[in-house]
Amino acid sequence: MAGTATERILFIGDVVGRSGRRLLKERLPGIRREFATTLVVANGENASGGVGIGEKSARELFAAGVDVITTGNHVWDVRGSLEYVPTEPRILRPLNYPPGTPGRGYGLFNTSSGREVMVVNLHGRVFINTNFDCPFRAMERVLQDFEGAPGTPILVDLHGEATSEKIAFGHAFDGRVAAVVGTHTHVQTNDARLLPRGTAYVTDLGMTGPADGVIGVKADIVVERFYSQIPSRFKVASGPRMLNAALLTMGDDDDACSLREIEVINRRYDP
Repeated sequence: MAGTATERILFIGDVVGRSGRRLLKERLPGIRREFATTLVVANGENASGGVGIGEKSARELFAAGVDVITTGNHVWDVRGSLEYVPTEPRILRPLNYPPGTPGRGYGLFNTSSGREVMVVNLHGRVFINTNFDCPFRAMERVLQDFEGAPGTPILVDLHGEATSEKIAFGHAFDGRVAAVVGTHTHVQTNDARLLPRGTAYVTDLGMTGPADGVIGVKADIVVERFYSQIPSRFKVASGPRMLNAALLTMGDDDDACSLREIEVINRRYDP
């Protein structure tokens, strides 16, 4: 609407290895200017060598222009992450880890225009590690306990395998949170939309990193593994790169649970 400030929040799909980190270092500053973004959130659980998030990789993402890092099932897979992640307030681990797990699952952050937003990181349970607590009930508790400003938009990264679980979550919290974006599969889905009550939704953001591997890993390694069923060490692919993300648009006069637009971004870059 004319005369009102607009928030443009960029949510970047799983950043994979050095390829993804370098892509953001090279391209994210320009993308931030292009879309006049006021906040950038990226899932970084695969940023260190394709599995996990260590301090060095996290610092590279922040230096590139990422404001908040969400994670998933690989958050603790790098040596030292269990000590580092809980000390860095800009990194979230899934909220629905069992009680007592170090770190935090949500946080309040300010956009460059000064608006407060909440980012929540959750983990699915279908076709993946089922030892997590229920993400639906964990989100209900956040909404019940949150005592921040009533106009605070809530953005949710649901890191999960099953499309049905993520879609059901979107409908369960439609009109109660500003956005639900899925991560983990590394394959961008073609279903970005505003749900009936105004929540922005996409089942999976995709990934940022190697474009021609198998979800970021060298293709020949994964193909051979399917043939032989023998475990092998994954290596991050090289070659062309891609950036998958969603751009969320919201005016300062919009309801905190209703965004104006969600637009997916899928760009390919030469090495």
